[in-house]
Amino acid sequence: MKIRDVPQTGSLGETVSYQNRYGQIRRRKIIPRNPRTRGQMDWRAAFQRARSFWGTLTDEQFLAWATVGGNRRTRSVLGRSNPVSGYLVSVSVNAHLALLGLPMVADPPPIPVFAASPVVGLITSNTGGVVSLKLQLSRKPGQYVLVFGARPQGPGVTYVDHYSLLGVLPDEDAEEVDITDLYVARFGEPPAGKRIFIRTLQQINGWRDRPNTFTARIPAL
Repeated sequence: MKIRDVPQTGSLGETVSYQNRYGQIRRRKIIPRNPRTRGQMDWRAAFQRARSFWGTLTDEQFLAWATVGGNRRTRSVLGRSNPVSGYLVSVSVNAHLALLGLPMVADPPPIPVFAASPVVGLITSNTGGVVSLKLQLSRKPGQYVLVFGARPQGPGVTYVDHYSLLGVLPDEDAEEVDITDLYVARFGEPPAGKRIFIRTLQQINGWRDRPNTFTARIPAL
């Protein structure tokens, strides 16, 4: 429930406190669900590979990753942030690479300057009961554009925070890319009237930019 209190975050006894876009929240502590979906297992495997890979690096490589981490900051919590450890930077970058089946890197790759995302919109259609989801593009995707999706939502929903990786956009020069099969393979065919949320982000050498979120309703017949 939302409460009035001093800003706080963390757990105490059977309660958990945190802040979200609605303010200070306190709820009962629960054990997270662990359905062991394909997406969960793929990410856990990639994360474990990256963790194990860290132990194979030299002291010079440890220092190189620590230097990169020292120039980056954790997400601000209660107005405070800290430098990121070299371990966390290395595991993050290499887990992103391993998730896509790419070779991991012992030395920190250069941090890229991301261009504006090529994905500019989401188009939904329902023709004779056949649903279609397409992403509008402003240019050719480039190296890797990852597509994430959320389960179909009610028409009045304006925000979701649980997304699953659907796949990678093909590097094709087209104005629209059909992602219907990617979405249906993960969540099934969305019913008419439901709202679809899609999130995309670019990945270069294991680094990721900020995600862009698109939403649209499935039209009625």
